[in-house]
Amino acid sequence: MRNIKIINSGWAFSKNAKSAPKAMPSDWQALDLPYTWNGKDGQDGGNDYYRGTCWFAKEIKAADLPEGEVHYLQFDGVNSSCEVYWNDKKITEHDGGYSTFRVEIKDIKDVNILAVAVDNSPNDKVYPQNADFTFYGGIYRDVSVIGVKKNHFDLDYYGSPSIMVTPEIEGDKATVKIKTFIKDDYDCKVKYEIIADGEVVAACEMDEDDEAKLTIENVHLWDGLRDPYLYTAKATLIEKGEAIDEISTRFGCRTFRIDPEKGFFLNGREYTLRGVSRHQDRPDIGNALLPEHHKEDIDLILEMGANTIRLAHYQHSQVFYDLCDEAGLVIWAEIPYISKHMPGGFDNTVSQMKELIVQNYNHPSIVVWGLSNEITIAGSADPDLIRNHKVLNDLCHKMDSTRLTTIASVTMCSIDSEYVHISDVLSYNHYFGWYGGTTDMNGPWFDTFHKKYPNKAIGLSEYGCEALDWHTSTPTQGDYTEEYQSYYHEELIKQIAERPYLWATHVWNMFDFAADARAEGGENGMNHKGLVTFDRKYKKDSFYAYKAWLSNEKVLHLCSKKYIDRTEDVTKVTVYSNCDEVELFANGVSVGKQAKGKYPFFYFEVKNEGETTLTVKADGLEDSAVIRKVDTPNESYIMKEEGDVINWFEITMPDGYCSINDTIGDIMSTFGGKIAAIKILLKIKNAFASPEKADAKPEEKKKGKKKGSGLEIAGFELSVGMIKNVYGMAKGFTVKRAFSMMGGKFTKEQILEVNAILNKVKKPTK
Repeated sequence: MRNIKIINSGWAFSKNAKSAPKAMPSDWQALDLPYTWNGKDGQDGGNDYYRGTCWFAKEIKAADLPEGEVHYLQFDGVNSSCEVYWNDKKITEHDGGYSTFRVEIKDIKDVNILAVAVDNSPNDKVYPQNADFTFYGGIYRDVSVIGVKKNHFDLDYYGSPSIMVTPEIEGDKATVKIKTFIKDDYDCKVKYEIIADGEVVAACEMDEDDEAKLTIENVHLWDGLRDPYLYTAKATLIEKGEAIDEISTRFGCRTFRIDPEKGFFLNGREYTLRGVSRHQDRPDIGNALLPEHHKEDIDLILEMGANTIRLAHYQHSQVFYDLCDEAGLVIWAEIPYISKHMPGGFDNTVSQMKELIVQNYNHPSIVVWGLSNEITIAGSADPDLIRNHKVLNDLCHKMDSTRLTTIASVTMCSIDSEYVHISDVLSYNHYFGWYGGTTDMNGPWFDTFHKKYPNKAIGLSEYGCEALDWHTSTPTQGDYTEEYQSYYHEELIKQIAERPYLWATHVWNMFDFAADARAEGGENGMNHKGLVTFDRKYKKDSFYAYKAWLSNEKVLHLCSKKYIDRTEDVTKVTVYSNCDEVELFANGVSVGKQAKGKYPFFYFEVKNEGETTLTVKADGLEDSAVIRKVDTPNESYIMKEEGDVINWFEITMPDGYCSINDTIGDIMSTFGGKIAAIKILLKIKNAFASPEKADAKPEEKKKGKKKGSGLEIAGFELSVGMIKNVYGMAKGFTVKRAFSMMGGKFTKEQILEVNAILNKVKKPTK
C-alpha cells in the first residue's frame, strides 16, 4: 500500500547559490517549510521585492524514505518556476506557482541530496507577471515523499489524485461514475467502494481500464451551507488477490444551474450567491500558510454570512478547497491568466488549467472554472488573446462536462466584445464609486447589459474600496476612511439586492493583502479593500454590513467605534442590525427607536456635547461606543500618505467656493467650473509637454493635427470620445485625488495654483 511522508523539516536555503550542492552546505540558512523569501520585502512597498532564483536543499537518507518499490516527490506549491535536482542531477522542472506536481526519484543512495532551484523572476511565459498582488517566491506548501508498489495508481498526470468521481442525480438516487488511472505492467483489478458515515453503501470490482458505475439509493445531497454532506469514494488496486495500492476522495452529490434571469440554482431551488473573493497571504509569512490559517479564513467568511468565494487569482491549497467542501461554500476557481496577455504564455495557460481541473475535479464546492481576470486592460481585440480563451474554454468543456466556464472582465471592456461572450457565464469587475464614477452607476450598468443580452448570465466578480484607520464625518470617494468604505458597501448592497439576475457577486476583498507596487492610503505595499485587516485581527465596519445582510445569526453593530473626537454639533451614528427594532441611547437617555426597513442599516442623529457614551440595544444584544466634542479635527484620523506633496491644512477652502477637495463632477456641473476646467487642462498640457513639443514652431505644432482630434498630453492623444469616457469614470474623484493618481507628476505649487483657480468657482447649489 502507498505510504506518504511529509518532509518539511530540516531544509537549507540560499539566495546566493548558483548550482545544486553535491553535499549539504554548511553556510546556508537552516529553515523548515513552508517558506517564502518575500515575507518582508514583498509587503513593505516600493515594488522592489526580490524576484530571482533561490536554492533549497535537504538531505534524505534511504533509510528514512517511506516503504515502497517506487518513490515520488510531491510539491504542493512552489512559486513560480523551479528545477528539481536529485544527487546533482536535474530530474524535472515545473512552471506555475500554485499547483501540485510530482516527480519519480531513482538512483537512490544511502544518503541523497534533494535540491530545488526556485525562480520568481519576471519572464514572458509563466503567469502571473502583471497583477495587483505580490508574487511570493519560495516552497510555500508541503513537500512529501510517496512510496508505492511498482504497480500503482498513476502519480504522473498533472498532479492528479488519479480518481475522478462524477455523480449524476436522478430523483432520489445517484449514479456515481468512478474512473481511476493506473500505472502498471500486469493485469490488475480495482475494487470501488462508496462510504457514507463510515458504512459502505455501494461497491463493485472492475478491470483496471473500466469505469465503475455505482448507485446510491436515497441519496443525501450536498446542499450548500444548509447541509454540505460528503461521501467518500475509495479505490483499491488488487494484483493477484493482494491489495497493493489505495486512494480515496470525498465528493458531493448535487446539481446546479445558472439562469440568466433568476441567478444560481442549487439542487433545483434558487440559491442566491453572495460572497467574497479571497487572497491567501498574511503578514511576514506571505503565502506560506499553515492549516490553521486556512481554517481561520473559512471561519471569518462563514461568520460574515457569505455562501460563495471567488478564489482569486490562482489555484489555492487543497486544504482550503476541502474546507469549502465541508462548509458548503460555492466556489469559483481560476488560473492566474491575468492583466496582460503574453503570446509566449499560451502553453502555460493550458498546463495550469489542466492542473486546476484534474487536481480539483472531485470538489463539489467548485461550480465554475475561471478562464482569466482583467486580461483585456490593453484591449480585447487581440486575435491571439481571443484564440487563447477559446482554446481554454474548449479544454474546460472537454475535461469537465459537469461545470461551466466564466471570465472576470474589466469595466473598460465593451459588453459587445467577442471576448466577453466566449465563456458560458460572465462577471465584471467594477469599481464605480472608487476608481471612478459614482456608486449609483453600478446597478444601471448591469441593467444595460442584462437588457441587451438577456440570455447571458452576468455577475459582479469584483467591487470594493479601501479603508485604513482614517475617520471622518463627511466621507468622500478616495479618502480611505472606514466611513466611506461603509457608505460604499451600503450602497452596493442596496443595488445588488434589487437585481436577483446577478448570478454571483463577490466583494473585493475579504482580507487586505500585499501588493508591493502599491503606494496608497498611507501604508505602502498593501491593498486595503479587505473587509478584514491583513492580520485578521480587526473586522472593519463594512464586514458587519454584510453580516447584517447575509447572516442568519442575530447581528447588532455600532459603527465608527475608533472615531471618537468629532467637531460637529450633531453627528451621524450608523448601526448595522438584522433585528426588527433598534434603540439608541446617549449617556443612558434614549435617542429613539427605529424599525428595520428594507435594508439592515439604521441611522441616528445625536447631539455631540462633551463626552457621550452611545449604547445600542436590540433583541437582548447590546453594543457601545464613545464620542467626544472637540474644537479642532484630530489629525490622527486624517490620511497621511508617504511622499504626499500637499497636506490638508495647506488647501484653502473659502465658504461657498470650490477647491481641489471637491469632486470633478460637482465642479463641472457649473458654468464657472467648466471654464476653470479649460484653464486647468491647459496647465496640465503644458506641464506634460515634452521639450521638443514646447520648443516647436507654431506651424510644426499644427502639422499633422486633424481637426477635432482632441487633447494631447504626454504624447498620448485623448479623443473627444475618450475624454467623455474618462470623465464619466472620474467625475466622482476629488481633484486632489486625481492629481495623486498621476504618480507625483505635479509639484505642490502647481496643485495650489489649480486650487486657486477653483477658489474662484462658486459651489453648485445642492
